[in-house]
Amino acid sequence: MYAQVFHGVGRPFERVTVPTVDLRVGEMLVAIELATVCGSDLHTIAGARSAPVPLVLGHEQVGRVVELGPGAPARTVDGVPLTVGARVVWGVAVDCGACRYCAAGLPQKCLSLRKYGHERVTDDWVLSGGFASHAQLVARTPIVVVDEEVPAAVLAPASCATATVMAAIEAAAVIRPLDGATVAISGCGMLGLTAIAVAAARGATVIASDPDPARREAALAFGASQTVDGSRVAWRDAPAHQVALELSGAPAAVSGLIGAADIGAVLVLVGSVFPAGTVDLDPEQVVRRMLTLRGVHNYAPRHLLEAVDFLRDADHGAFAALVEPTVPLDAIADALHSRAPRAALLP
Repeated sequence: MYAQVFHGVGRPFERVTVPTVDLRVGEMLVAIELATVCGSDLHTIAGARSAPVPLVLGHEQVGRVVELGPGAPARTVDGVPLTVGARVVWGVAVDCGACRYCAAGLPQKCLSLRKYGHERVTDDWVLSGGFASHAQLVARTPIVVVDEEVPAAVLAPASCATATVMAAIEAAAVIRPLDGATVAISGCGMLGLTAIAVAAARGATVIASDPDPARREAALAFGASQTVDGSRVAWRDAPAHQVALELSGAPAAVSGLIGAADIGAVLVLVGSVFPAGTVDLDPEQVVRRMLTLRGVHNYAPRHLLEAVDFLRDADHGAFAALVEPTVPLDAIADALHSRAPRAALLP
């Protein structure tokens, strides 16, 4: 077993061998089949996002259980006991289940949250990220068994992009059901294209926004009925939307969506996870137009299960095409410095 350890901006990755792992109660060892690269991994490597080092990056992967810890086996999100040989994906965040945020139904904001691909390497937890041959899954990790026939490139992003989209869709749907609604989606990368496919599958008419013509073309292939370039003029000419999902993090996109929203609309902000400036907000307009603004950060275990369910029946060819060609894990430096998000790494 081995991991590719990140030591900081401008420093080479180190291939660290892990001869053995002492599993504790509720833990398991998983052989990683394939890992994909998230944009946040690239931000960390470039220094645009702080992270504790040394660190094993990667939080989007699929693998197979090869060893279980002592005691009763851990269970999946939907209550199934795990067995050696099961093909699985696992959530990025591990909660304590006992703090005030966990008790309030916000496990993704747990006061003692641990996140795969985000934690400093310790002597007892080296295999803590996806850029490795194996992962040590700690107790309370959200785990979902996946079908053998679904391609690894389709499943790996479930642990980040797809589950996050499910959390955003849920946040909107409790205010305004998607069936029959006009849904505006800003940002047509992996998150946005996934959101388009999910919203269209739930009966929405989707308007997709992105400044990149190629991404707007992809949005149509994933189910959007109309695309706009995201400018204020373009939004003024588009139909008013009852639901908006903002996935780019651009302040201008947030303003445009608010301005084009219908009375009673709900706007879910997902992409604003980095400093990008502020947005002018007229509270009178929020009141008179009865708007709802919601933020979504990370996701709960149930959203990972929903993500896997969606991907099982999705267009596997279309989603696999969003992932860059596979490269060996030992070529990680070249892969991460030369590729866009969602390169795939094969141990």
